[in-house]
Amino acid sequence: MLQVYSENVLLAYFSENAKNYKSSTLWAQYSMVKSCLIIYDNIDISKFPKLIAFLKRTGDGYQAKKSKILTKSEIDRFLSSADDKEFLMIKVGLILGIAGACRTDKLANLTVDDIEDVGSSLIVKIPNTKTKIPRIFVVTDVGNMLELFRKYLSLRPPHVKHKRLFLYYKAGKCSSQPFGKNTMRKIPSVIASYLKLPDVACVTGHCLRRSSATLLADAGVDITTIKRHAGWKSTTVAEGYVENSIENKTKIANQVLVGTTTSAICK
Repeated sequence: MLQVYSENVLLAYFSENAKNYKSSTLWAQYSMVKSCLIIYDNIDISKFPKLIAFLKRTGDGYQAKKSKILTKSEIDRFLSSADDKEFLMIKVGLILGIAGACRTDKLANLTVDDIEDVGSSLIVKIPNTKTKIPRIFVVTDVGNMLELFRKYLSLRPPHVKHKRLFLYYKAGKCSSQPFGKNTMRKIPSVIASYLKLPDVACVTGHCLRRSSATLLADAGVDITTIKRHAGWKSTTVAEGYVENSIENKTKIANQVLVGTTTSAICK
C-alpha cells in the first residue's frame, strides 16, 4: 500500500494535473487527497517535502482573482441616494454584510430569530459558519442604518410561515418567497451598477466580506481583531481579504516619510 501511494507516484499525479489546472485548484486537490489518505490509509502526505515544494512552485507568479471592494464613500452614497422603494432590501443586505463581514450565503440563511433589536443597536448571530464557530456582531445606530432595517422588517407579510429574514422585495413590498443564496450573491454587483462603478463583473459575492476587512484595516485595526471579527483562523487568509487601498498606502507613506503616526493621521 505504501508503494502505491509513494511520494513519486503523487508527484507524477500532480505534475500531470498541473498541465490543465491552476495552482489554487492543485492545492484544493491536494487537500482532498491528503484527507482521504490520512483517514483510509493513515498516510500523511503533508510530510512529503518534494510534493509540497512542487505545489509551491506551481504558484510562482500566480495571483488569484479577487472581488473588487466598496469604499466607505461608495457605501454611504448608495445608502443615502438609492430609492428605498426599489433598493431597501439590498440596503439591509449591504449593512449587515459590511457590519459583520458576512458571506452572501450566510446572509441568505439569516432568520428573524438571529437578530435582536436592543434599541440602540442590533445584535446579530451567525450560528453556522465555515469554521463551525458561531459568530456575533453588532450593528450600531450610525446614520439611518437601524431605521432602514426596521423599515424593511415592518414590511414582512404576517402570513409568512418560514423565518428567513430576506424576502423578495419589489415596489416597496415584500413577498413570502425567501431570497435565494444565488440571487444574494448579486447584491454587490447591483450596488456597483447603481453607482456606475467600473468593472462591475469583478464585483462578486465576496465583495462585502472583503470590503469589511479592508475598512477595518484602513481604520488602523490590527490583524488579530480583523481575524476575530470575520472568524478567520489564518492570518494569511485574513490578509488575503484586505485590499491594498490607496487610502491605506497613503497612511503608510506618511508614517514612513514624515514620521506621522496612524492615530494622528486619522484625527
